[in-house]
Amino acid sequence: MTIEVGPKWEPTAGIATLVERSRIVAIMRAFLVERGVLEVEIPILGGCSVSDPYIDSFEVFSESIEGFLQTSPESYMKRLLAAGSGDIFALGKAFRAGEIGIKHNPEFTMLEWYRVGWNEHELMAEIAELVSTLRPSIGCLTMSYRDAFMQHLGLDPHDICLSDLQKYVSSSAGDKWKSESRFNCLNYLFTNGVEPKLPEGLVFLYDYPECHAAFAQLYCNREGQVVSRRFEVYLNRLELANGYFELTDPREQHRRFDKDKQARVAMNKKIFKEDIRALAALNAGLPSCAGVALGVDRLIMQLLDKNCIQQIMAFGWTQR
Repeated sequence: MTIEVGPKWEPTAGIATLVERSRIVAIMRAFLVERGVLEVEIPILGGCSVSDPYIDSFEVFSESIEGFLQTSPESYMKRLLAAGSGDIFALGKAFRAGEIGIKHNPEFTMLEWYRVGWNEHELMAEIAELVSTLRPSIGCLTMSYRDAFMQHLGLDPHDICLSDLQKYVSSSAGDKWKSESRFNCLNYLFTNGVEPKLPEGLVFLYDYPECHAAFAQLYCNREGQVVSRRFEVYLNRLELANGYFELTDPREQHRRFDKDKQARVAMNKKIFKEDIRALAALNAGLPSCAGVALGVDRLIMQLLDKNCIQQIMAFGWTQR
């Protein structure tokens, strides 16, 4: 008698790992609740897609509705902030199309929170407290994006003109980079020349270039350069979080949405309708606040010394 072997059905993470994951997530939730941050639930299936040209949504169609699996809870949370919610956090699933690999899963867990009346440096300090709660011995370094470039590449990412930047990148990456955008050139240099040289432990980089502003406010740094009040967080050279001192000007936000739309056209990507409700919330008045989105799965990977995101998920993409 021949017994057929069925498909692989086991979880991608071991049970002991899932027990530890549950413990870590409970600590993260308690950390914010104990500090008076309100947990909120937002729709996973929404009516609008993200405008960011480098992020793609899953579209959902049925006989009665069309929508998008949300890439983050941001727009809904900002509507709550504009309605007077105060400090809030959301801990749940987010979805991004085309993101599959050892550090990416199309469905992942995100912790996003906003602190009203705080700036980005206050929020960075709270993130350091959170990670230190989970790993008390963690080392922590805070430095500007400019200082990281100066230290590892010897160039100022804010001052270098685009043509010189393109020549610098094309000398190692090929002639096609001679016509690339400032955003892409800086990303290439950061990914290949800065990120691999970051130290072990927790690293905060702040004051990103203006072209990386996204939803962050702009200001002039002490060198008189226009920079965005954006920060990113790395743990052992793995990106964990992305945060802003949030933009509150609805006209500027609308301008940036239009710029994103132009970028999507240039990249031959689909253009989606504007999130008119998010813009209406900004028109009503978003309070001064700082916000951050943290990849929970990536944090757990580092805390449990795993090298693949599926190893800390009950069912990663290969087991769907």
